[in-house]
Amino acid sequence: MTVETPGVADTAEPLILAGARLPGVDGVVDLHLDGGRVAAVLPGGSPLGGAGARRATAARRRLDLDGRFVVPGLHDRHVHFSQWAMVSRRLDLAGAESAAAVAALVGASVEGGDAEVIGFGYRDALWADAPTREVLDAVSGEVPVVLVSADLHACWLNSAALRRYGVGDVGGASGVLREEHCFRLMREIDDVADGVLDGWVADAAHRAAARGVVGITEYEMRWNRDDWVRRVAGGVDALRVSFGVYTQHLDRAIAEGLRTGDEVPGTAGLVTVGGYKVITDGSLNTRTACCFDPYPGLGPDEHPYGLANVPYEDLVPLMCRAHDAGLTPAVHAIGDRANAMVLDAFAAVGCGGSIEHAQLLRRSDLARFARLGIVASVQPEHAMDDRDVADRYWAGRTDRAFMLAELASAGVELVLGSDAPVAPLDPWVAIAAAVGRTRDGRGPWHPEQAIEARAALAASTGGQGAVVRAGGRADLAVIDLDPYAASVEALRAMPVSATLLAGRFTHSLG
Repeated sequence: MTVETPGVADTAEPLILAGARLPGVDGVVDLHLDGGRVAAVLPGGSPLGGAGARRATAARRRLDLDGRFVVPGLHDRHVHFSQWAMVSRRLDLAGAESAAAVAALVGASVEGGDAEVIGFGYRDALWADAPTREVLDAVSGEVPVVLVSADLHACWLNSAALRRYGVGDVGGASGVLREEHCFRLMREIDDVADGVLDGWVADAAHRAAARGVVGITEYEMRWNRDDWVRRVAGGVDALRVSFGVYTQHLDRAIAEGLRTGDEVPGTAGLVTVGGYKVITDGSLNTRTACCFDPYPGLGPDEHPYGLANVPYEDLVPLMCRAHDAGLTPAVHAIGDRANAMVLDAFAAVGCGGSIEHAQLLRRSDLARFARLGIVASVQPEHAMDDRDVADRYWAGRTDRAFMLAELASAGVELVLGSDAPVAPLDPWVAIAAAVGRTRDGRGPWHPEQAIEARAALAASTGGQGAVVRAGGRADLAVIDLDPYAASVEALRAMPVSATLLAGRFTHSLG
């Protein structure tokens, strides 16, 4: 692949992507880009066709793709971007398989001289030993320790941290905070200086672009508009960002006239207002997803059916206020009881929107999902992370967990995401999980719920479909393999040669 006019920071001048292949389309094509759009898709080497194609050719900027594949640029429909940017700066707990193993990692960090230890990524649902404050105290002394679970719905603290943050009465003997208590603490420990955090975000945005990503839906629990206006003004321009509004900011959003889909001034069209995000229940690994059936073997301080963070009688008025103000609800629901309640709420409000996660569903709710026109915003890699946890805590019900194929067959629109940092911000990982339902050499888990690569790709491009078409945005990913023919393992590691946003390179290996 050669670039006659190289440079990742090129402006969106007319450009020809020559000798490209499109998945599912025979032969090679030339893509003529102009004005941030795909002006024409012509057979390779064919004569000019249309003003846009003529302008691209006249500009003599040409990238020879040598038969590489081009797909619409990828979107991750559910991320916590600041969290994702922070995790590489925190103690990595992902490989720990017990409370004792976590304590050993914390102890090593303390011995290394850290004045405070903030870790991320533990998953305790299958541990033989329980997390307690004493386990952490034994290795940390007076050094505050805050450990965030991989699902972001629990924090585990030692005594010094419980005192520092004034939550000792909540943490109890375990030192574990769940749901809203956890969210409040996370907002405190995430209070990083803007300049520092923006630098981390810029790095994360470039990493995302290197995986073919052109857009994200941001669900950080912050007042996201001002953050992203500042970042774009500072040169963070590799991604399109649609940001969510949480309940604590709903009054402000309404007062300032924010409406879903509106472009935010001063962001060159990169930042738009997203939906109204509300979290109605917890998560599977924290055993707080709200279910009709009880979780087996829970401790005395846990809730046997999970938690309804927002009861129905509060949810409907909140969704009504948001909808009436022009903010589309995007509602977190994981357990089957939570999903049923949220569908009831959408029916009562009479609006569309999305359910974020939709992990466990009653089959009787599939038709309602479709009839109400609710989008299923799902994260297929969660099924790979949680398969063993689901087999234990949702035993006898896993045939209706992460049921992508049945949702699609019922006519429900699927959109894929990562929930980063819960799973990596890499749509190829999500696509591979949706197609193969497997990872790490294990057999497929409920393969009947797999979807085809074409459908998974289409659900990952922000509404642009699976095939590049004339007139569409010149948001593109250049990849080395045919995504329809690649193995599941190859999909996970898909080589990305270039990424363009509105015809401008945000990533290039050439």
